[in-house]
Amino acid sequence: MKRRLFALVAAVALIALAVPAAAFAHDQPETQQSRWVMADWMLDTFFVFSGVALVAFIAMWKAGHFQELDKVAEIPLYVEEEDYYTPEWALEEEEWE
Repeated sequence: MKRRLFALVAAVALIALAVPAAAFAHDQPETQQSRWVMADWMLDTFFVFSGVALVAFIAMWKAGHFQELDKVAEIPLYVEEEDYYTPEWALEEEEWE
């Protein structure tokens, strides 16, 4: 039973790997329309992903995930960390004292 299952999985995997290679068996025809295939694919992908993102955004907005964003934005201001960016000589000036 295990051998038969392994043979079936191996055969399906080999077929799945061999079928795309058949597309490379001939040259692509050069026509006016074939030059735009990549641009069409990229444009379609952009619209599909942006549409999905828009639907997800509207669903989250309607679910109330974007309420009180000003309060959420204040949270990082309450975290006290050491100042790694200001050089020591800048803190020694009269302005900081």
